[in-house]
Amino acid sequence: MDFIINNWMLIAVALSSGGLLIFPIVRDAMGADLTPNQAVLLINREKAVVVDVCSAEEYAQGHVGQAKHIPLADLAAKLPESVKNKDLPVIFVCQSGGRSGSAARVAKGLGYAKAQSLGGGLNAWKQAGLPIVKTSA
Repeated sequence: MDFIINNWMLIAVALSSGGLLIFPIVRDAMGADLTPNQAVLLINREKAVVVDVCSAEEYAQGHVGQAKHIPLADLAAKLPESVKNKDLPVIFVCQSGGRSGSAARVAKGLGYAKAQSLGGGLNAWKQAGLPIVKTSA
C-alpha cells in the first residue's frame, strides 16, 4: 500500500500511457469515419454504395451523386431492400456526420461489416470540392 501512495504519479503515467496505446486499436475496431477522399476511393475501387440518411428536404438540397436516400428512421427496414450485397462497402452520409455514425452502427448490427460513416458529412464533402447533386422538389 505504501508503494501505491508513494508512487501514485508513476502509476498514473503508466495507466494513461497504456490507455493511449490501446486507443487506436479500439478506434479502428469501432470503424473510424472516412475522409471524403477515402470515400471516393472506396466508391471507385470497391463499388461502395453511398446511402444518404438525411431528411427528404436535406436530400433535395444536395447529396452525393448516385446516393440512395434512406432516412435514418427507416434504415433498419429499408437497407436490406436497397443494398442486398452485405459484402459491399456502404458509406453513410448526412449533413454533418452525426446521423451517419448512428446509421453505420445500425448497418453493422444488420450484418453489413463494411459499413462506414463519412466524417463531417456532406459539409466535409463540399469542403473537399467534390460535386453534389440537387433534386427539384
